[in-house]
Amino acid sequence: MEQNHILTCMTFTPLLGAVIVLLLPGRAVNAIRWTATIATLPPLWWAVRLLMQFDPANLKPQFVHQFAWIPAYHINYFVGVDGISITMVVLTALLCTICMIASFGIEKAVKGYFALFLLLETGMLGTFVALDFFLFYVFWELMLLPMYFLIGIWGGPRREYAAIKFFLYTLLGSVLLLVALLYLYFTPPEHSFDMTQLGALVKDRIPLQVQVLLWVALFIGFAIKIPAFPFHTWLPDAHVEAPTAISVILAGVLLKMGTYGILRINYGILPAATLAPFWHGQSVAFWLLAALGTWNIIYGAICAMAQEDLKKLVAYSSISHMGYVMLGMAAFTSQGINGAVLQMFNHGTVTAMLFLLVGVVYDRAHHRQINGFGGLASIMPLYTGMTGLAFFAAMGLPGLSAFISEVLVLLGSWKIYPALTVVAASAVVLTAGYMLWTLQRMYLGKPNPKYETLPDISMRELVTLVPLAVIVIFLGVYPTAILNLQSPALVNVAEQVRAAATAAAPAAPRVASATPQH
Repeated sequence: MEQNHILTCMTFTPLLGAVIVLLLPGRAVNAIRWTATIATLPPLWWAVRLLMQFDPANLKPQFVHQFAWIPAYHINYFVGVDGISITMVVLTALLCTICMIASFGIEKAVKGYFALFLLLETGMLGTFVALDFFLFYVFWELMLLPMYFLIGIWGGPRREYAAIKFFLYTLLGSVLLLVALLYLYFTPPEHSFDMTQLGALVKDRIPLQVQVLLWVALFIGFAIKIPAFPFHTWLPDAHVEAPTAISVILAGVLLKMGTYGILRINYGILPAATLAPFWHGQSVAFWLLAALGTWNIIYGAICAMAQEDLKKLVAYSSISHMGYVMLGMAAFTSQGINGAVLQMFNHGTVTAMLFLLVGVVYDRAHHRQINGFGGLASIMPLYTGMTGLAFFAAMGLPGLSAFISEVLVLLGSWKIYPALTVVAASAVVLTAGYMLWTLQRMYLGKPNPKYETLPDISMRELVTLVPLAVIVIFLGVYPTAILNLQSPALVNVAEQVRAAATAAAPAAPRVASATPQH
């Protein structure tokens, strides 16, 4: 296969798999499950190939496939990967395969579930590889419909409410993205959706104040996906009602699309607006990324501590940990921005483990109430061991992957936002508090007689968890494997933002003068 076709084949193979699944008879349940699972394997294989052949020193998009799609309106099919997107492509392909295996327990409308899941995978992969803004928007919208039905049909008792809430919030963000997209397209005389050229085309044609308004509109659209406070309220409901595999995709992939969009579009197309004065002399990046990110960290941790439902606890934990990504992205230092994108990958693997583990105990006990269990360690020792690893990783224990990314974020943000960094670092205590308290109530102490006969974790469930556990341990010991891939591209992005801000406003706020440490 030619190198420039790999991304296209990776993106659309799941769609082909969905068509095949729909052609199978509905009663052939096992054939549907295995066909859908097999359809996720080629993208995973190609993702590994991309990882092995990727050249971090090349700052241009790689494995590019481009041709005119709708020439009359300058719309191209343009896909490629760089240091910003390569890890997200790998993460998406890996989690989709794992989630297919985790979905074998689905009994209701099996054909529809697996076909929609494969359509969702095409939308997610397409979003991460698209370099044409119009194509990016098409893939972004493509994810909305299958996720709505996957929650609304296969979810819990309040699934319709959760699905509609998810749909409305995401649709609001999509409208804001569309408005900004149209403005950016029509502003320069040479209309273009090319995200690699659009920043240069619009930078001298849009006043800085208008750029800031566009930046905020784009930020709100992406912040809903993160989700950043106060746009977060859809997430706990969606997580609690969604099937286990869909919760994994929500936390592991969809939340990252918000921060990825900010890196790719806000920073790439409107770099000058990023560090422009916004309110009380502070930049957009300070108020909407650093301050909100710090609030996310503390707020999410406190809400998690108050939960009695294990799945909702993990959902609020996700809100907290995504705050580190926002804080690191706002620092514009090498450590901060590298830690942010590494945290995107690490959070995807750790939180995926947590939601899969919630699904294991829910399948057996049919509830998730933390206080309803007790002594599971003596009843399900292997399951408890995997849970302990995931809990310690979420706490940021040294030697596990999340520790490295969170420490890099704090190191990078300390130079720019020392007060916010102190507040963010203090949340480590809160995270340890709700994780250890949950571990004590559910797994330690006297066993609940009601659950003494619960079977331990099965081989199929281990197959979904072990790869993630290996990654969590490996990156905790050797994070350079990821950092080497992303660092040159991310440092370049930070430098471009600072250079654009300096050119647009020589008397920029203090944050704009921070020099990345190489």
